[in-house]
Amino acid sequence: MNKNNYALIMAGGVGSRFWPVSRTEYPKQFIDFFGVGKTLIQSTYDRFLKICPPENIFIVTNEIYTDIIKEQLPDLDANQILAEPIMRNTAPCISYGSTKIARLNPDATIVVAPSDHTITNQDAFISAIEQSLTAASQNDCLITLGIKPSRPDTGYGYIQYTENRLKTDDQIHKVKIFTEKPNLELAKSFVQSGDFLWNAGIFIWSAKSINNAFSKHLPDMYEIFQQGAPIYNTANEPEFISNAYQQCTNISIDFGIMEKADNVYVLPADFGWSDLGTWASIYDIAEHDYVGNAVIPSEKVMMFNSSNCMVNVPKDKLVILQNLHDYIVVESNNTLLICPRSEEQSIKQIVADVKSKFGVKYI
Repeated sequence: MNKNNYALIMAGGVGSRFWPVSRTEYPKQFIDFFGVGKTLIQSTYDRFLKICPPENIFIVTNEIYTDIIKEQLPDLDANQILAEPIMRNTAPCISYGSTKIARLNPDATIVVAPSDHTITNQDAFISAIEQSLTAASQNDCLITLGIKPSRPDTGYGYIQYTENRLKTDDQIHKVKIFTEKPNLELAKSFVQSGDFLWNAGIFIWSAKSINNAFSKHLPDMYEIFQQGAPIYNTANEPEFISNAYQQCTNISIDFGIMEKADNVYVLPADFGWSDLGTWASIYDIAEHDYVGNAVIPSEKVMMFNSSNCMVNVPKDKLVILQNLHDYIVVESNNTLLICPRSEEQSIKQIVADVKSKFGVKYI
């Protein structure tokens, strides 16, 4: 295992589309959605143990989740948990993590990945990451993984690539353009063209390359985190970061760096990836009965003349459904949500409406 390989796992999201199971105080990355005995972040961590030494895996998260991470990933040292004082999107957390890792090892090659994705083909995933890490260690480039689209999906960003390839690896293509969540007609044309991929939000680069990119494209943010170089990995790091984040722009790594840099490449890959952005993605991955119901867990759920439903309830709850078709049924902490699958995108708005009606910040 290469001692220069590092992983930066992003685990700060609130997962509001999975309410009421996922809540602000306990969001989706800390939940075992499929009843497999591991939460999403635990599964992600275990994948990277096959790629990086355990001491080279870092978790960046909101400071309100540090205790949950310590509980779910007890082998982590406190220095491996990067606590963000406020949410500022992906560019600041990546700049923070990359600068901190570079301070530990200037020759580091880093893979940045979300904590809440599922991967069904572990071997193919590890192969793609290791291939990209090797290429990133040999070239001044920013690599992203692109997923071969299986359908015209409007919920994903797309990456168009060219026939120009990395000199040391002819499977890694030069990126032409990023396109965020197109409409259905445009998504259909992307899939038909054959040169578009889904943007998986997984990035691979050397610490030198990504810090150079920040210096060029987000120089103010670069300077903010560089000021703390002597402080990283010391007892004064949390105080410095608390002040640094107050100065940072709220901006994504895609918009701030990837859409501007001229050394961005993509590796087309297929390893059974899902970003678990909606209950529909859980439904697609979960096991179904003969009439299309996905029930997690299924011990005390009884279905009569019901089909194509997504049901997620606590194990000890007795649930009886009759004459229900194409619905999402979710219960957690004595809160019940019943929603047509066709209207799933409204869940986020439902959460906002409940907060507004009852005058609460978190639910």
